[in-house]
Amino acid sequence: MTTPHPTLYTANDHDWLVAAHGRLYAAENCFDASFPVVVDSVLRSFEADHDPACERGWILRDGARRLGSIFCVREDDSTARLRLFLLEPEARGSGQGRRLLETCMGFARDHGYRRMVLGTHESHRAACALYARNGFACTRSTPITNYGQALVEQVWERAL
Repeated sequence: MTTPHPTLYTANDHDWLVAAHGRLYAAENCFDASFPVVVDSVLRSFEADHDPACERGWILRDGARRLGSIFCVREDDSTARLRLFLLEPEARGSGQGRRLLETCMGFARDHGYRRMVLGTHESHRAACALYARNGFACTRSTPITNYGQALVEQVWERAL
């Protein structure tokens, strides 16, 4: 693998991103087919309504190969929301997750956001550890049933 780099998301990445989320979350978390439907809806909304002046998505690429994603969307005037953070297994443990997270947080800071929030599940232990190492704190944990699984939904936040 050469050194992967983040590139801006385009609608050409849509189908891959939906399929990658569906495949990985089914294999690693036993999520049902409702999960990629949600990812598709999030992407359609982003493509139709995002403000490129303050919202971005990135795809981690190694040449033509896609290895991950992360999005920064507006929650409110001072808060950015991190969404659709994904790394293919072969890109994990190489610092690429940290690199994507830094890209997203740097964009948010540079565009005037003072806080970043994200939602995840307690079962995503590696991602939660990455968030904690980068100044995020878990501010809420709620047991839920979603995507065919009993989960603990979490909200993480940090000042920028």
